[in-house]
Amino acid sequence: MKLNAPNILTLLRVLSVPAIVIVLLADFRGREITGFLIFLFASLTDMIDGFLARRKQMITVFGQLLDPIADKLLIASALICFVERGVVPAWMAVIIIGREIAVTGFRAIASSRGHAIPASFMGKVKMVLEVVTLCLLILGPDILGKLYPLSRLGLWLIIIAAVASASEYYVRFGPAILSKDP
Repeated sequence: MKLNAPNILTLLRVLSVPAIVIVLLADFRGREITGFLIFLFASLTDMIDGFLARRKQMITVFGQLLDPIADKLLIASALICFVERGVVPAWMAVIIIGREIAVTGFRAIASSRGHAIPASFMGKVKMVLEVVTLCLLILGPDILGKLYPLSRLGLWLIIIAAVASASEYYVRFGPAILSKDP
C-alpha cells in the first residue's frame, strides 16, 4: 500500500465517517454547522483526491479500491442517520444505498471478467445531488428557513438519478458482461 496524497485524502474521508455519524445523531448547539463542515470537508476530499491522482499520475490500486468505498460509506452513513432522526424516509435511503450496492456488485463482476466500467455522467450527477442535498439536510430548517424544502426536491432528484444511472450501466454494459461465462 502506497500512502500518497490522494490516498491520505481518501483515508481522511473514511475517518470522517464516525465523526459525521456522531454529530448527526447528537443534539448540541452548533450541531448543524459542525456537521455541515465535516461533511463538506469529506466531500471535498473526494474531488481533490481524484484530481490529484489523475493530474500527478498517483493512481494506485489501493486508491482505486478505497475511493468508491469511502464515498459509499460517507453517503450511506449520513442517510442512515437521517432515517434514524426521521428526516429521510427509509424507503428512499434503501433505494439510494441499494443502488450503490448493486452497481458496486455489477462493477465487481465486470472487473472479474476483464471489463472496467467508468463512472457515467449520470452517476456523477447523482453524486453531486447527494452531496448538495445532504448538505441541505444537515443545515436543516432552522438555518435554511424557506430554502429547506429544496432538500426534499433533492431527495427525489437523487432517486431519479440513482435509478437512471443504474439502468444506464446495466443497459450499456450488461449484455457484454453478463453473457460471458465466468
